[in-house]
Amino acid sequence: MTTGTTENKKSYQDLDIYKIAIDLAIEVHKITLEDLPKFEKYEEGSQIRRSSKSIGANIVEGFGRKRFKGEYVQFLTYALASCDETKYHLTILYKTCSLEEEKCKYLINAFDGLGRKIYNFRKAIIER
Repeated sequence: MTTGTTENKKSYQDLDIYKIAIDLAIEVHKITLEDLPKFEKYEEGSQIRRSSKSIGANIVEGFGRKRFKGEYVQFLTYALASCDETKYHLTILYKTCSLEEEKCKYLINAFDGLGRKIYNFRKAIIER
C-alpha cells in the first residue's frame, strides 16, 4: 500500500501514514505501561508516549490545513521530527536497560519505516 497524496483522500483516516502512526502510538502506549520499570513509566515512558502520539496528531492537523500547502508541509515536518524523537527515547530505554533489546529494535525499525513514509509523502506534497 502506498501513502499517496491527499488528492484522492477524503479524510486523514485514509492516509497510510496516519494508520501506521496510530497503530505504533498504541503499541508504544501499551509497552511503556506494561513493560517498563515503575520509575520509567512516569519519566521516559511519559516522554515517549507523548512523542509517539504527536506523530499522528501532526498528520491530522496538517491534513486539516491541506488547502495551505506550506502549513501542511510544516505539520508533516513536525510529524517527522516527532518520529525521530520517539526513536531517540527508544534508544535511551534500550541503553538504560529499561526495555528489552528485541522490543527496542523492532520499534526503532518500525518508526524508521514510518519516518521514510512520512518523508516521501511530504516530498510528494512539496513537488505537486
